[in-house]
Amino acid sequence: MVGPRGVRKAAVVALFLLPSAVPLLLFTIAPMLGAAWISLHDWNLQSPMRWTGLDNYARLLGDAATRDALLHTLYFLGLYLPLAYVLGLALAVGLNRRFPGRNLVRSMYFLPVVTSWVVVALTWKWLLNPANGLVNHALEAVGIPGPGWWASAGWAIPSAVVASVWKDAGFVMVILLAGLQSIPEEYLEAARLDGASAWQTFWRVTFPLLTPSSYFVVVISLISGFQVFDQIYVMTGGGPAGASRPLVQQIYDLTFRYGDAGGASALSLLLFALILVVTVVQQRLQRRWVTYV
Repeated sequence: MVGPRGVRKAAVVALFLLPSAVPLLLFTIAPMLGAAWISLHDWNLQSPMRWTGLDNYARLLGDAATRDALLHTLYFLGLYLPLAYVLGLALAVGLNRRFPGRNLVRSMYFLPVVTSWVVVALTWKWLLNPANGLVNHALEAVGIPGPGWWASAGWAIPSAVVASVWKDAGFVMVILLAGLQSIPEEYLEAARLDGASAWQTFWRVTFPLLTPSSYFVVVISLISGFQVFDQIYVMTGGGPAGASRPLVQQIYDLTFRYGDAGGASALSLLLFALILVVTVVQQRLQRRWVTYV
């Protein structure tokens, strides 16, 4: 049995947890439970809800628009994740060296991370304007015909990827830079004394010891990538002709364009389940490739 002292201790712990537990309950757990309940109904946000059970889930699993939205999301991830990681890693390695004004340069590369997505998306929509954007003007100046970018079905998602990588590379840089600075200098010095080249030192020593930071970046980037919405909605609106509509925009459209709150809630829970499965798989696989000092 728990004595008076244990009860007092539990009460103190609960008191300190309240500032975090109450917002978590009100703004995360309660909405999730509400979405789960709505997903079992047919509801257009106005008329009374009508019970449908698992019909919304069955309909979505066979829906062509939902399948296309999933493929668009996976296509975005396939381009975004490696580009953001490689660029962030290159910046981290370059800015880990000592040179005058290093802190200022680091701040400049991190500035897009704290910039509003709407501002970033509008800026890149202007830069990638097929008719008079600066990017196409620069390409034409060197004899390369500029693509249609966000106005083209084939280039709409890559356009959003360009904006996303530009914005998020600074975040990846900061995480990997912290990982680089946590590597003991003795390991690098030992590799150099053994005659290892700069590339061999990076690939055989630095990169393996950077895998914990890389794992964190991959997990966060995948979770964020599956929820891509703002940049695509501002730059392309999911077009042209639905060619860039991701899963989150499909949820938005089901709710506010088609009055299908039940289907939107079901799709949001299916997306949650997908992200959860991918995260669990990553957690299992990290034991094989992540090296902890």
